[in-house]
Amino acid sequence: MSQRARISLSGTDASKVDSVCRQIKDISQKTGVAMHGPIPLPTKKLKVPCRKSPDGEGSETWDRWEMRIHKRLIDLDADERALKQLMRIQVPDGVNIEIVLRTV
Repeated sequence: MSQRARISLSGTDASKVDSVCRQIKDISQKTGVAMHGPIPLPTKKLKVPCRKSPDGEGSETWDRWEMRIHKRLIDLDADERALKQLMRIQVPDGVNIEIVLRTV
C-alpha cells in the first residue's frame, strides 16, 4: 500500500497561495515524486454590508466590504524526502496549509 499526501492551501491573497503552490511543484520535480494539481477550488466571498452613518440620520448609505478566500488542492505521493522538504517551506502570513496522509 502506498500513501498519498493531500495538501490544502487557503488564503486571502491569491498570489501568495500560488507562490506556495509553485514551491511545492519545484519540490516534486526535484525529488521525482508524482504530483496532481494544484486544483483551484471555488473562491469563497464573504460579504459584510454596514451603514456609513453611525447615528442613523440622513439617507441610508451602505459600505459593502468583501473578503475573498482562495483555495488550492494538491495531491502528492508521500515520499519521505519530499515530505521533509515540504515541512521546510516558508509559508507567508495569511496562507493556511493543511497536510493529510491517506492510504491509496
